[in-house]
Amino acid sequence: MDILLKYFSGLSDQQITLFRQLEPLYAEWNAQINVISRKDFSEFYERHVLHSLGIAKLIRFNKGAKILDVGTGGGFPGIPLAIMFPEVQFHLVDSIGKKIKVVQNVADALGLKNVTAEQIRAEQLTDKYDFVVSRAVTRLPEFVPWVQKNISKKQMNALPNGIIYLKGGDLTEELKPFRKRVFVQDLSAYFTEEFFDTKKVVHLPL
Repeated sequence: MDILLKYFSGLSDQQITLFRQLEPLYAEWNAQINVISRKDFSEFYERHVLHSLGIAKLIRFNKGAKILDVGTGGGFPGIPLAIMFPEVQFHLVDSIGKKIKVVQNVADALGLKNVTAEQIRAEQLTDKYDFVVSRAVTRLPEFVPWVQKNISKKQMNALPNGIIYLKGGDLTEELKPFRKRVFVQDLSAYFTEEFFDTKKVVHLPL
């Protein structure tokens, strides 16, 4: 938990309380439904919560924004972002029902009124959102056709509406189809831990 305070000094007491509750909640659920790699769990705050909050270093979503988290798994990046931005609406979706069960129960336990969770494929969604966020669900050229229909035309944030994607490794080939439209930020610019050396946050306006 200290790692969050290292990089986000302005958290309210309520936010700190909610972030502290995440690890025991996920430990309890992970024992029943494996949504986080067991070898990773000891680094829960660094590799899952702080990684998710890399998006919050790139952009501060404005009040009333609507964010779709596709392939949320156990709730990342959506749950940490929902704690960080309590006045923003988050819709977390995954095609696997047991993962959404975990997300819903964690959101309920934390009392997150700004989170909805749904078992559905991205291709079936019809609502509009300011941003679609995701953590390395698939290659971006495959991901874009699933969600571009869901991006709202109405702009209300500092960055243009589109996809904000957490990804690792060399993205040169993957991002070629988007050329100069895409912005890539190394997370090592924000976080000094070795885990972030190859991690990036990608913004693709749509």
